[in-house]
Amino acid sequence: MSSPNLHPMLNVAVKAARAAGAIINRAALDVEAVRISQKQVNDFVTEVDHASEKVIIETLLGAYPGHGILAEESGTEYGAKDSEFVWIIDPLDGTTNFIHGFPVYCVSIALSVRGKIEQAVVFDPSRNDLFTATKGRGAYMNERRIRVSKRVKLSECLISTGFPFRTGDNFKQYLAIMADMMPRMAGLRRPGAAALDLAYVAAGFTDGFFETGLNPWDVAAGSLLVTEAGGLIGNFTGEPDFLDQRECLAGAPRVYGQLVPLLAKYSKFANVDDKLRASDRVRAVSASTRSTPDEASTDLYARSTVTDQTAASLDGSVEPPAAAPAAPAAPRKLTRIKREAPAEGDASAK
Repeated sequence: MSSPNLHPMLNVAVKAARAAGAIINRAALDVEAVRISQKQVNDFVTEVDHASEKVIIETLLGAYPGHGILAEESGTEYGAKDSEFVWIIDPLDGTTNFIHGFPVYCVSIALSVRGKIEQAVVFDPSRNDLFTATKGRGAYMNERRIRVSKRVKLSECLISTGFPFRTGDNFKQYLAIMADMMPRMAGLRRPGAAALDLAYVAAGFTDGFFETGLNPWDVAAGSLLVTEAGGLIGNFTGEPDFLDQRECLAGAPRVYGQLVPLLAKYSKFANVDDKLRASDRVRAVSASTRSTPDEASTDLYARSTVTDQTAASLDGSVEPPAAAPAAPAAPRKLTRIKREAPAEGDASAK
């Protein structure tokens, strides 16, 4: 059902998202019957992804046949090839969650006009939550206006992220990022659907989000939700042109300003000095996780916990010093000493 309060193009996108959501919900009743294939290690696609994408594309092109399409599964196969209007589609964000029956997944649809996102829909079919935004008109959840959170202290914030899962991802770097981040905040979460993570930042459910390895269809709709809800979004160095850069950071303005200094050195766009600092930090954290007899076995969290001086720095510019490797203890020699029994009444006996 269309809403007279929505932009006409957004109404069509909502119709498409709900049609895809109906397919997903029907399949969720018997997930074990869903056919699954693997695009690469830990990266799955199902017949539900394809069916959802098909109904979305048919709905959008039925209303706007001259528009272009960029979809996760079919790329630019459908739609006009030279249009200034391009629909960016993720038919089922959180496929791994879906095939396990873990109810955190969504449909994401965005409209890019001359390279700028102007319409956005994120639909969570398992909860029937609809997030919408039109550029300049605000962001909404189920037709209720939403805003990013008002928290300003990072130590009180709940931040969401996404863990690396593909072959070739920099796992050691992510461990270093987590070691830097976790002691500074109230909690770190990994829900598993980036579009929904961004919608939750826009609604104030979480205070920030960061992840690497993302594609435009993962973040296009969510990015407009965040900005229309009063938040900021960019890459790890804070630059706003992030859509094709495969790294994303979003949050309420005051929180975003504290996360950028923590993450900037881990960005692929960081300067040489920051990259060297990041490499040193990765090596230090990596060394602390070794557990073989000949290697260090120091507890990771203990080595990376923020010092009082560092915790006092809200902008995260001060790093905890790397602990110096402990010198190996000298072997102890046990010697049996023969002692005479103390005389009775001797004070030294006690």
